[in-house]
Amino acid sequence: MKTLIKNVKTTKHLLGQTGDDFVSVELLVEDKLIKSISESSIKVEVDQTIDGNGYFISPGLCDPQVHFREPGLEYKEDIESGSKAAVKGGFTTVISMPNTVPTADNADVVSMMWEKSQSVGICRVYPTGAVTMGLVGNDLPNYSAMKEAGAIAFTDDGKGVQKEAVFKAAMIEAQKLNMPVLDHSEDESLSLGGSIHQGEISNKYDVKGINSDSEAAHVERGCRLSGETGCHYHVLHVSTKKSIDFVKAAKANGYKVTVEVSPHHLLLCDEDIPEKEDGSLDANWKMNPPLRSKEDRAACISALLDGTIDAIATDHAPHAPDEKSMHIEAAPFGIIGLETAFPLVYTNFVKSQKMSLNKCIDLMSKQAGGLFGLEMGRLTEGSVADIVLFDMDNEFEVTDNYFASKSKNSPFTGDKLFGLTKLTLFEGKIVYNGMNV
Repeated sequence: MKTLIKNVKTTKHLLGQTGDDFVSVELLVEDKLIKSISESSIKVEVDQTIDGNGYFISPGLCDPQVHFREPGLEYKEDIESGSKAAVKGGFTTVISMPNTVPTADNADVVSMMWEKSQSVGICRVYPTGAVTMGLVGNDLPNYSAMKEAGAIAFTDDGKGVQKEAVFKAAMIEAQKLNMPVLDHSEDESLSLGGSIHQGEISNKYDVKGINSDSEAAHVERGCRLSGETGCHYHVLHVSTKKSIDFVKAAKANGYKVTVEVSPHHLLLCDEDIPEKEDGSLDANWKMNPPLRSKEDRAACISALLDGTIDAIATDHAPHAPDEKSMHIEAAPFGIIGLETAFPLVYTNFVKSQKMSLNKCIDLMSKQAGGLFGLEMGRLTEGSVADIVLFDMDNEFEVTDNYFASKSKNSPFTGDKLFGLTKLTLFEGKIVYNGMNV
């Protein structure tokens, strides 16, 4: 199968060259690979020609943290619906968390998740294995068997590992396998079952708050243990200034520490949570870690712009509408994010000239994949044809009907954004078509 993509633009940087200049190109895709790229017309017989309509062509994006809920919670999301949400957002690779039912704490569940994603075949869904059995925080699973079954990292995401001795033992075992440990940093002796950030808003609405030190305490622990064990320690969805300061210090010490941030922690704070008609707070703004203070949000933005942040992750966490319609203290944590992540970052940071387009895409492709040793993020001859066309020039509105996910639990519904995905190719095959080609 030969596909010619013409009338598109990209940057020299994304072509693997030096410079931020935009260039018009044509790409020839043959089977699963980019066969050739040219700034002039490609003359060859092809099976299909795609007129890119002047759109921006990008490498497929990578999301380091999603929850696809399968097995066990398919009413919220499954691997197929999650993959559809991913490719609609321009993601061709995602890293799926193990908080399924049963937990992905063994080779059988991990291999099932990997095989199902390959069967669906529209997005690369790498599974992770649990750090502890059942996410309980006590016993370590067979890490080697899970890696053999397809796990790309280990994490108890959704819960923090409470015992330092257990977490250190996990890092020692993961290091032996050259595998990263991804940390949901939450000291439950400090978070105490809260629902939103502990501050003026939690006090005003009499909602139990989550102390920001609950995250920072575990980030400090993980950074320190990374230095002791040599294990790659990755901070999931960072949200506080104190946490970022610990990460900066660890990096300055040469520790193998990386960190991601989610769009909602860059763009929202606890003061943005709206009231519902009954005077309670809207649970579509409830996630863990919670929306923090303005000062914490400013620290996250600063870390993004100064290079401390290694990747942007959605923490895509779907829930059913009836669950998120409950009182905010009863509703589950989590929001969806795959379909809105790139438009949010592009609109709020690139169009406002706070960040270059190249940096934005690197954070969401090359650098995100690099956390797991995955080579991606460039449009080069011979590379896998994971390709996205984005409309950078025309505004669109996020509506309930916009989402491909089974769930609609987003705080960004109603926002008007730029950067709509128009076409996604996965391994050379069109998997999302917003252009009717």
